[in-house]
Amino acid sequence: MGGFFGTIKKTSCVTDLFYGIDYNSHMGTKRAGMATLNDGVYTRAIHNIANSYFRTKFEPELPTFAGYSGIGVISDTDAQPIIVNCHLGKFAIVTVAKITNLPTLERELLAKGDHFCEHSNGITNQSELVSMLIAEGKTFTEGIENVFRQIKGSCSMLILTESGIIAARDKYGRTPIVIGKGSDGYAISSESCAFPNLGYETDYFIGPGEIVLVTADSITQLRKPGDKMQICSFLWVYYGYPVCEYEGRNVDQMRYDCGVEMGKSDKTEADFVSGIPDSGIGMALGYAAGKRIPYKRGIVKYTPTWPRSFTPPNQQMRELVAKMKLIPNKTLLRGQRVVFCDDSIVRGTQLRDHVAELYDYGAKEIHIRISCPPLIYPCKFLNFTASKSEMELITRRMIQKMEGDANKNLELYATTGSKQYCDLVESIRQQMNVNSLKFNPLETLVKAIGLPKECICTHCFDGSSYE
Repeated sequence: MGGFFGTIKKTSCVTDLFYGIDYNSHMGTKRAGMATLNDGVYTRAIHNIANSYFRTKFEPELPTFAGYSGIGVISDTDAQPIIVNCHLGKFAIVTVAKITNLPTLERELLAKGDHFCEHSNGITNQSELVSMLIAEGKTFTEGIENVFRQIKGSCSMLILTESGIIAARDKYGRTPIVIGKGSDGYAISSESCAFPNLGYETDYFIGPGEIVLVTADSITQLRKPGDKMQICSFLWVYYGYPVCEYEGRNVDQMRYDCGVEMGKSDKTEADFVSGIPDSGIGMALGYAAGKRIPYKRGIVKYTPTWPRSFTPPNQQMRELVAKMKLIPNKTLLRGQRVVFCDDSIVRGTQLRDHVAELYDYGAKEIHIRISCPPLIYPCKFLNFTASKSEMELITRRMIQKMEGDANKNLELYATTGSKQYCDLVESIRQQMNVNSLKFNPLETLVKAIGLPKECICTHCFDGSSYE
């Protein structure tokens, strides 16, 4: 996916900008960029961070940045920020977006006589395309509304102008934007974990489709929020950092609550529960409380060189990374019946390999508990997995095996407790070679998030969504 950060202050913004962007590093692993505005002059840097980290790439260049306002991004898609000069003035822009109709929009813009300068691996830069759609408006607000009307998928953005930072959240709020207030200005971020150590307090959650102008002194609403929201439920399940909040709902509390509910109802006998790092830990702690069994670290992440999770571009490397960063604890596992909690099962290959290792290290029984329902539909709105085909999902492969058609009876397979659902879970259990496998039902997930079902995007679980 991706995450962005911006700040505008009465004093230099550079230090806050640098660390604020870094606090979004768990949201992406391919590219990063930052830009500041100082006396009408934009300074920008963009780096590939696939084999390094944000701080190591940008720290040597910090002395070249100056000013009271700036924006930056961690991205799994485009090289950003883009700096544009048009009839609206000069501005820098960063986006968190997945524009599924990009080829169509590209052809339409080229037919009008527009041209594109920014390309990554031969693909038109989404942020540049968004900037061109904005430039079609008479004002920034009108231009952003043009983006909302024309794109399919999702798009949230920060725009750095001489008047301040414009923050615009996706039309249906699929990705979040939160504003923090400091002693001499404001910060805007995808992730609220960027605020505490930089001296900001969460002040305002931007609504779906809402546009605001932020200065060092004020927040001015340029467009009211829409009445429909579809914030991605997977932010709580996996992507969000434990201390973050979306719509006022804490990530780790949600994971804990999912675990408590499953632990209370689970009749499986086990000696202890362990979380698969990192996003399974909160659920495992809740499961331990709900079931009243010990929590132990039966598997740990080697954090000195694997401090964050990332998704390499090919399956072979993904499997290698998954193996190398997690280390089973043989002493704790030997002869034990263990419940392992994880966030989700996408392809199933990594978990299957972990299970084989856990048996090799002496585990007597392995029981897998997943915090969300089975992933049956590929995401159409965000880049939350590297799946390029629905057949990469283990659920679709199992349905194909059982039905002879990967698209047959999907609604029944997504219905908790149905015969098809139970058959699907059992087929995955056999594939994983575990003693038992359970997924949290969608109802538990929604309850733990704490928002009305109609405000949460659950498309990947049940196929429902606003287009």
